[in-house]
Amino acid sequence: MIRVVLPTYDEAENLESIVSAVLDAAPEVDGVLVVDDDSPDGTGDIAEVLAARDPRVEVLHRRKKEGLGPAYVAGFQRVLAEGADLIVQLDADFSHDPADVPRLLAAIRGGADLALGSRYVAGGGVGDWGAMRRAISRGGSAYARLILGLGVQDLTGGFKCYRREVLEAIRLESVGALGYAFQVETTYRACLAGFRVTEIPITFHDRRIGNSKMSRAIVAEAALKVPLMRIRGRRWA
Repeated sequence: MIRVVLPTYDEAENLESIVSAVLDAAPEVDGVLVVDDDSPDGTGDIAEVLAARDPRVEVLHRRKKEGLGPAYVAGFQRVLAEGADLIVQLDADFSHDPADVPRLLAAIRGGADLALGSRYVAGGGVGDWGAMRRAISRGGSAYARLILGLGVQDLTGGFKCYRREVLEAIRLESVGALGYAFQVETTYRACLAGFRVTEIPITFHDRRIGNSKMSRAIVAEAALKVPLMRIRGRRWA
């Protein structure tokens, strides 16, 4: 069973389009779980309408906004309990192209345990970013690679497909990162556990509609969490 976990917060203008795009691009997907953190713009209500219309759509409502990491953990735990064998995660704002989902699934079928959509391998890239944003993004991945001693080029990437065995092995309930450091921590734990990580080149796009969720606090958390991950890594291996 293949399930897509889609965390949302104030994505009312994107939700219907992204769910349709995922299901159209990857008809082998058995379902999409929308994990909504009580969005004030009514995203959760739209998700319920979609679920009533299409049995492949499911909704997990959370009481408040707690961050990307806890939303993913809750979603992963739900789909694992429901028997998912392959779990895809992507952003709801079209920064990750749903047309690339079949390529991640193909990488898993080719032997990978974790397929990661990567901006920073040959063939990957980003959209219309300025020089400063490109430098910050590349610098963040390089910083994480250096501290953690990994060869994965896009450690901060959030477009992934996991085998269920990976999520079971990395002890989701103990993942502490709230923001985008969650992406680094889950990939790092998978590497420590000996799973095969394959990077698939993708082009990352700016969101179509709405405002970015990135903030100084999220960047600061990632900068502080990465060295702690290295210290705690022995316990995770």
